Amino acid sequence: MKFAGKKLWVLILLIIVISVSLIKYVKNKNADEAPKYTESIVRKGSIKVQILSTGIIQPENKVEIKAPVAGRVEKVLVNEGAKVKKGQVLAWMSSTERAAMLDAASSKGPKEVKEWEEMYRATPILAAINGTVIQKNVESGQTFTTQDAILVMSDRLTVKAQVDETDIAKIKLKQQARITLDAYPDATIDAVVDQIAYDSKTVNNVTTYIVDVLPISTPPYMRSGMTANVIFNVDSKNEIIVVPTEAIKTQDNKSIVLLKDPSTQDFTKPLEQVVETGITDGKRTEILSGLKENDVLLIPQFDSKNIKNATGSSPFSPMGARRTGGARAH
Repeated sequence: MKFAGKKLWVLILLIIVISVSLIKYVKNKNADEAPKYTESIVRKGSIKVQILSTGIIQPENKVEIKAPVAGRVEKVLVNEGAKVKKGQVLAWMSSTERAAMLDAASSKGPKEVKEWEEMYRATPILAAINGTVIQKNVESGQTFTTQDAILVMSDRLTVKAQVDETDIAKIKLKQQARITLDAYPDATIDAVVDQIAYDSKTVNNVTTYIVDVLPISTPPYMRSGMTANVIFNVDSKNEIIVVPTEAIKTQDNKSIVLLKDPSTQDFTKPLEQVVETGITDGKRTEILSGLKENDVLLIPQFDSKNIKNATGSSPFSPMGARRTGGARAH
């Protein structure tokens, strides 16, 4: 009888231990699965929406200067990099016939050569445009044909930037931009959009449009063929309500944020607030209505165990895909 009583007490203690352990397990599991939030206080700030692109520096207009007849260069008057005016004499040349007569006269002495030079004047090679000499392909005394470019000129240098088709609608003529060169990464060149291509180019299934970006002032170190990075300024606003983009989720075509309930410290039941959004730079988004300064946002934090249960389309955006009417930034 005593043995049976001991067994009963052991059984009761075992049940109590199991029950307590089960209760602790459920509480810990629920605590682990409960959503965790990061607080973010609503502040005013600034947003700049920009589009990034790369391109190559090229002359806007490139002119190869060729002689109308074959012959020999008597004297070149300019070097590469020279700034010249349209109609300026760049070099003097002799036709093949004149060069032959001068060579024959040289055997008879300088006086004979001078007489032939006065009788048959050298032909000037003139600048076709206002611009810069970017190539000098001959030296004095060198012969050439009508197919040889004696000199090459450009009127001004531009950046031929490649802009993705998803961004081309945001690019406008005379839009402000900034250029940095790979060769001079610490220097920034102010520029404007000068021309937008009407025809696209597709490489590896990526469609782009060429946008000519013209420096407002061309620095002397800028060279044709250099690689350039271009930042297009799409939009910017100051002193606006901004929130982290990850704090916004889309539900039933509405933008919603979670607010901390000031009347309770229970973080498991945040308040949903519908907001109207404006521009975004990807990381931060403008709030047009629905929030005010010093409101406290609750941003859900998801660990690797429950990322797969997040409502967003990306594990890096647990609140849901961002869909606004604002311009997209890269």
